[in-house]
Amino acid sequence: MDHLDTLRCFVTVADAGGFAVAGRRLGCSAAAVTRAIAALEARLGVLLFQRSTRWVRLTEAGERFLTDCRPILSDLAEAEQTASGAQVQPQGLLSITAPQMFGIQHVAPIVQSFLQAQPRVQARTLFVNRLVHLLEEDMDVAVRIAHLPDSGLTALPVGALRHLVVASPDYLARHGEPQHPQDLVQHRAIAFSFEARAAAPWKFGNGLVGSPQIAWISNANEVDIAAAEAGLGLTRCLAYQAAASLRAGRLRIVLAGFEPPPVPVHIVYPAGRRAPAKVRAFVEFARERLAAEPVLQGRGLRRKGR
Repeated sequence: MDHLDTLRCFVTVADAGGFAVAGRRLGCSAAAVTRAIAALEARLGVLLFQRSTRWVRLTEAGERFLTDCRPILSDLAEAEQTASGAQVQPQGLLSITAPQMFGIQHVAPIVQSFLQAQPRVQARTLFVNRLVHLLEEDMDVAVRIAHLPDSGLTALPVGALRHLVVASPDYLARHGEPQHPQDLVQHRAIAFSFEARAAAPWKFGNGLVGSPQIAWISNANEVDIAAAEAGLGLTRCLAYQAAASLRAGRLRIVLAGFEPPPVPVHIVYPAGRRAPAKVRAFVEFARERLAAEPVLQGRGLRRKGR
């Protein structure tokens, strides 16, 4: 490896947390990666990684060196893209991430249409229910459903999602409809949680809280919606997760007057105007289409024909 390749190798090991994973990402063996890092450490005269049989961690010197390396490699990549025309003509691999269910329902169709319009672009999508760090995980664009903290990333708002409480008509006919969050104590519910423990109370607008009897804790929104449709209880979800069921009449919204403020939806990407053409083209393409989605504007949740 030449010196630049060795620097890329170093950053990849730091991001991957291991030599074998870095080797797979770089298309070489773990042994070749190990030799490259050893040569770099010998050249610098410092230890960049602490190693054991189970883990690889950056040393303090390695942390500082990583901070210095990233902008150098980023500037080099930008220069290469500019020279090859990537800043002008959308081309190359575009990596996009979004929450799983939203990504499947709303982002994947946009990616499909974008690829049809841009034949020189290839796509990689990562739809997962966790925060994906764009730079560390080599992603170009994220669609995020959250109140965003300040960061160095560019964020374009495309709408917001209502936080609903829903139940099946059958359940409401049998148990009655709650009129206030305090009424939830008399109702069964299906709760969403990433952890197998008691779900937190449900928070509403104006600081109100409701505590239903949790009959089922699930880590999959699709499971919660299906259980609510089956009449097992109320469930809480974002509007897009229940939109099809609401339009079909399988679910109804309750406690609408107590909803907390909608959750904003943003397209997030690094580099701003310096982003490659493939990123800028996709961001604009996706922005127009997501902003036109009725569910992101608080519409499209009523039953058909009503």
